[in-house]
Amino acid sequence: MKHELSILIPTFNDLCEPLVRQICQQADKLAATKFCYEVIVADDASTDFTIVNSNATISQIPHCRLIRQEQNIGRSAIRNMLAREASYQWLLFIDGDMRVRHHNFLEQYIITPCETVVYGGYELAFVSKSNLRSLYEKSCLSQHTVAQRQIKPYKDFHTSNFMVSRHLFLEHPLNEKFRYYGYEDVVWGMMLGKLGVDICHIDNPVCFESFESNSSFMKKTEEALCTLHQFCDMLKDDSKLITLANLLKFLKYPLSWIFNLLAPSMRRSLCGSRPSLWMFNLYRLGFYLSL
Repeated sequence: MKHELSILIPTFNDLCEPLVRQICQQADKLAATKFCYEVIVADDASTDFTIVNSNATISQIPHCRLIRQEQNIGRSAIRNMLAREASYQWLLFIDGDMRVRHHNFLEQYIITPCETVVYGGYELAFVSKSNLRSLYEKSCLSQHTVAQRQIKPYKDFHTSNFMVSRHLFLEHPLNEKFRYYGYEDVVWGMMLGKLGVDICHIDNPVCFESFESNSSFMKKTEEALCTLHQFCDMLKDDSKLITLANLLKFLKYPLSWIFNLLAPSMRRSLCGSRPSLWMFNLYRLGFYLSL
């Protein structure tokens, strides 16, 4: 059983004060077992000051600390910074837009015997047919069960909910070239595989309880596709989209021309109240080919 844990929450425009209180409530119940903890929230220069002001109360909660960056340093760098700020030998990373629904969430992590990396997965509180992010995440859930994750343990890993030894993470931090949305977790998982470091997959999910708007998710998706294109040589063996794009490379220019013609109407539809996953996947391919 692990008796010391630094719970690290990177955030950007996420109201994460409720998540912090959920975590502290569980951690306080474990105090009788000589369990020590801290919660550090790192705000990567959020631009929504209503959320910034709400999250400011986090520093008033016992065992909690809020760090606010003046300038955005990126998804990898903010997590690496949190690890350096941590006091304890075990780190639990949770994304600021997640919530904890299971009463023994923390306990499941601290009793897991793995001495390297533990990934707990995620679940959805609900699915909205009008919300593209929720439809997309629902379509992926069957691939993210513990049984499926264990088949390819290094490929199906996400930084939204994992525990790692501080020594390992500081020795092998996230690649800070990945400043923008997407794929820093994929590359880190690939690195662990090359190092022969075990990832223990358990059924201990965090939960999506709220989803960004369709327009915000489309912006994130386009940002992730730009990241994928920028690092395509590094990611080519782990991306079905790159594989498909390479198969179609002899049609790149006519397909890009057609996409650029249709993209505005496709995007309007995807940002509307009845988004289509089929159209979303087609848009992703067209956007990538046009880069």
